[in-house]
Amino acid sequence: MNGDGGGRAVPPAVDPEVRAAGVGAGPREPLTPENLSARQARDAAARPRPGVAELRDGGRFEVAELSVPGLGGGPEMRLVSARPAGAGGPLPLLYYLHGGGMVMGNAWSVLPRLLRELAEPLGLAVVSAEYRLAPAAPYPAAMEDCYAGLLAVAGRAAELGADAGRIVVGGKSAGGGLAAALALLSRDRGGPVPAGQLLLSPMLDDRDRTFSTHQLAGHDTWDRTSNATAWQAVLGERYGAADLPPYAAPARATDLTGLPPAYLEVGSAETFRDEAVAYADAIWRAGGAAELHVWPGACHGFDTYAPRAAVSRDARDARLRWLRRVLRS
Repeated sequence: MNGDGGGRAVPPAVDPEVRAAGVGAGPREPLTPENLSARQARDAAARPRPGVAELRDGGRFEVAELSVPGLGGGPEMRLVSARPAGAGGPLPLLYYLHGGGMVMGNAWSVLPRLLRELAEPLGLAVVSAEYRLAPAAPYPAAMEDCYAGLLAVAGRAAELGADAGRIVVGGKSAGGGLAAALALLSRDRGGPVPAGQLLLSPMLDDRDRTFSTHQLAGHDTWDRTSNATAWQAVLGERYGAADLPPYAAPARATDLTGLPPAYLEVGSAETFRDEAVAYADAIWRAGGAAELHVWPGACHGFDTYAPRAAVSRDARDARLRWLRRVLRS
């Protein structure tokens, strides 16, 4: 890791507009095994959890909560379905998996932004999945929940006013990793075939070996310490196992053939940079389709922390363009 001739990897500069939002100078409080429980409790108390009435936003959106049976005797899971009010005909659908390191987050908090930035401009239905969190529910709980939800969404597409042939799986951070794993799992189980996979700063690799994980240690908003803590919570005794399946960590996949087209984005100044780039490259090497964006000066969560920054606006525009293309084909 000799980034500056003195044995230390120098992190990339953070975009000035992103830095002006108060981020980019390191994790505000790295996640550790010692503070994980307290952080989870604090997140659950503080993270917005808008109800159906709030999500409807004065009648702009149609919103419903659904319960679907779990797989293999697992508990029921909850989905939140939303679509622009009055939109006619079967709509394309984004099946979305929230972020939070697979240890935090909820299906409701992400919806207002998804509806405003994607559903409304694209005429898109959205279903957000409330999967179980680690360490209370370690792997494969979240993955099986996400697959149960996808089966339900595809099977009930007509009821949801959606087109079963135009379902995109997507998510950010942990949700991006779960979406990539879901595409692999559905392929291998002969399940629904998504029209695409939208992988935003995806959490793909449990091994923390890439250059960027070392380069951004102590600098990114989600750094190597936080990442290792989350993966340990998710994998438990299987953390670091040589035979970990790709459905747990998609970077472990050795066969990326037959996957739906992928959109991958990541920041140049974030921990997940190199694993996202490597995953796109592996898809290309397998003959697949992938669109990769590495946003200069962007840290993890840049568009949440600095939504008005030019780089955030560019990222949103690129996602919209890709979704339009993949849902039109």
